[in-house]
Amino acid sequence: MRDLLLGREPKDFDIATDASPEQVREVFRNCRLIGRRFRLAHVHFGREIIEVATFRGMQEDDGSDQQGRETESGRLLRDNVYGTIEEDALRRDFTVNSLYYNIEDFSVIDYADGLHDLREGVLRLLGDPEVRYREDPVRMLRAVRFASKLGFRIAPDTERPLFELGDLLEGVPPARLFDELLKLFMGGTALSCFEKLRHYGQFGQLFPETEESLSHELNDFPVTFVIRGMKNTDIRIEEGKPVTPAFLFAVLLWEPVRQRMEELRGQGETALVAMQQAGSEVLARQVKRVSIPRRFSMVVREIWNLQHRFEFRTGKRPRRLATHPRFRAAYDFLLLRAESGEADEELAQWWTRYQELNEVDQASLTSGNGRKPSGRSRRRRRPRRKQPQSGDA
Repeated sequence: MRDLLLGREPKDFDIATDASPEQVREVFRNCRLIGRRFRLAHVHFGREIIEVATFRGMQEDDGSDQQGRETESGRLLRDNVYGTIEEDALRRDFTVNSLYYNIEDFSVIDYADGLHDLREGVLRLLGDPEVRYREDPVRMLRAVRFASKLGFRIAPDTERPLFELGDLLEGVPPARLFDELLKLFMGGTALSCFEKLRHYGQFGQLFPETEESLSHELNDFPVTFVIRGMKNTDIRIEEGKPVTPAFLFAVLLWEPVRQRMEELRGQGETALVAMQQAGSEVLARQVKRVSIPRRFSMVVREIWNLQHRFEFRTGKRPRRLATHPRFRAAYDFLLLRAESGEADEELAQWWTRYQELNEVDQASLTSGNGRKPSGRSRRRRRPRRKQPQSGDA
């Protein structure tokens, strides 16, 4: 409803009903119930999944059902108290997310002045902000995401606790943080989300080693690699190009990996061994904060491990590297490094040029004999016939 009123095309629709999840399953045979904290019904229509939520009610104040339902910090573990549509609206996170579209008479139902905040461009949390953030710390990340996505300003009382409660994110399961980060950084506003997370001190809770490395300078200049990576992600999404979480995490964790690799190189390790060890150490510590599924972490390692192979530009090595399944991702990563001043610009230009040549000129470029590629295929010259000499038959 929010996006429709803003003139945007909704990514999906959230369905809310007074029917319980079990009742929804009785109506739809192709229904599956999911979730512990929030019991939801997923109704399958071919490849489409319609998520149906039951109206949530207000929590009991007598404390009779609190044990086992929330932690000491106030974070909710289970929240399956059902109620009316009005109670459900007042329990939503932000006022602009508490609007309902009634399909019976095609009207907009607003219990929390969400329409007013939508017109004013204000993101406001329903209820006491500190209590709501403690109930679910991920709401702090959602505040950053919606403010960036919608271009809204955050109301002062909603914004104030963002500076103070970042440490609550440590109690959120790493797998859930992984899902939230994909929404933050793969929605077209990665750079804005990154800057806001750092502004509120939340980025360091998610990527502590990256935050620490960003406080240093490289060759007397601030480290801009992550910023360029976020901007590049936004551009690719705007242009409709694919973006993989593996490349995203390779960018976010590169600075601590690079610094650790330099330490190992100083201790006498080879480039490849140093890179592999540094990558393993950083990833092992990072997954304790934010989970990275193995199908992505393996690609992250490959992108990193291929970087030193770009240095070898003679013989058959360039050809073998160019046929590697992760070459394109590793090459794009090299370009980002060159743009930020961390890698040699001439090296990146060489590999760009190499890919533009045909096989004959690629071989000439990598032969090391100093010949300049022509940019087109050469025809083999026919051998000259031996001229007959005097006295020959």
